[in-house]
Amino acid sequence: MALVSVPLLLSLAAACGDSSGGGSGPIKVGLITSLTGNYAPLGTEDKKAVELAVEQFNAKGGVLGRKIEIVFRDDKTQPDQAVLALNAIKRDVDAVLGPVFSNSALAAEPIAQRDKIPYLSLAPATEQVKPIKSYVFVTPALSAMYAERYLQYFQHEKITKIAVAHDSKSGYSVAGHESTLQLAPKYGVRVVKDESYETTTGDFSPIFTRIKDSGAQAFLFWGTGAPGVTVTKQYVASGVRIPLMLTASQASTLWLKPVGAAAEGITVQSAIGVVGDHLPAGPQKQIIDQLAGPYKRKHGYAPPQFAQDGYSAALLLFEAIKKAGGTDAAKVQKALETMDLVTPNGRFRYSATDHSGLSPEYISVNTVKNGQFVPTDWAKEQLAKTVGGG
Repeated sequence: MALVSVPLLLSLAAACGDSSGGGSGPIKVGLITSLTGNYAPLGTEDKKAVELAVEQFNAKGGVLGRKIEIVFRDDKTQPDQAVLALNAIKRDVDAVLGPVFSNSALAAEPIAQRDKIPYLSLAPATEQVKPIKSYVFVTPALSAMYAERYLQYFQHEKITKIAVAHDSKSGYSVAGHESTLQLAPKYGVRVVKDESYETTTGDFSPIFTRIKDSGAQAFLFWGTGAPGVTVTKQYVASGVRIPLMLTASQASTLWLKPVGAAAEGITVQSAIGVVGDHLPAGPQKQIIDQLAGPYKRKHGYAPPQFAQDGYSAALLLFEAIKKAGGTDAAKVQKALETMDLVTPNGRFRYSATDHSGLSPEYISVNTVKNGQFVPTDWAKEQLAKTVGGG
């Protein structure tokens, strides 16, 4: 299976100006994400990144000689609104990206599957692709992969006992928590304190009290949005000495800025693209830079985790349409299942039995230093091996 890089993909888009696209007029892609509601800070980053990808492709002639148009819909961070949005646009678009909120994605994907709409989710909940649904693909690394990557790191650091807390109302957090419990024995890790909370929780001190004397060597917190900010500030102020471990939902300025100085020294996972400056030169870094440079010039800051997801999803879809020779849904679906593409999120290898396409090796484990995400020594070594072999 031939590996395709994004710079090559952009040049191919330009070269295919007169090719048959299986239709005429623009290629229409639906983007359903949170532009209002609790996840608006995440969804707006998806939107900015998808817009950038479209601008870059259209500047080169589009895909198969057809310009790309995005049809935006706001799910308002509500699953029922995601369903309404997809039903409203499904007859007018060739494919759909989104949503970023796992609960919304889980609500919308049955419609995409039933109506045979190529659908690339921007949410990481594992159950979206387990079991496989033929038209549903996921772009972020799955919750299970983030869980496994931390467990690999714990094993290397000789951390054998951990405390865990998860948001019982979030599909992403629930899936991550379940995967942590399931995979921990494989890496010689024992969960000595297991806590849950709700998205609206404003006081985490009772959890801190219960884990303080648990014997845990690390505290793994599964959460998205506001709880990640709240728990970090309160945890640092509490004086609990157990290292706090956050997942990639906090890998952006949306967490860094409100947390401020309390972020220093905290461990946070991220997609490989977030730490592109720390990678060796090569195809992976080149593709990350293709997003990062223009994004920073346009918006004034580096693309966060959620922008990496949106941009990667757009590239995967555009390459699938090119491979399919047009927008016929069945052909695009088959093209996605044979995908081998390097994106800012890493190298995707979708197949008929794997609709996530990534592996945990494309996840970085970082510490915050001077307000920046910096890979741990272990992560630097692991990522160098990964991109060197890719």
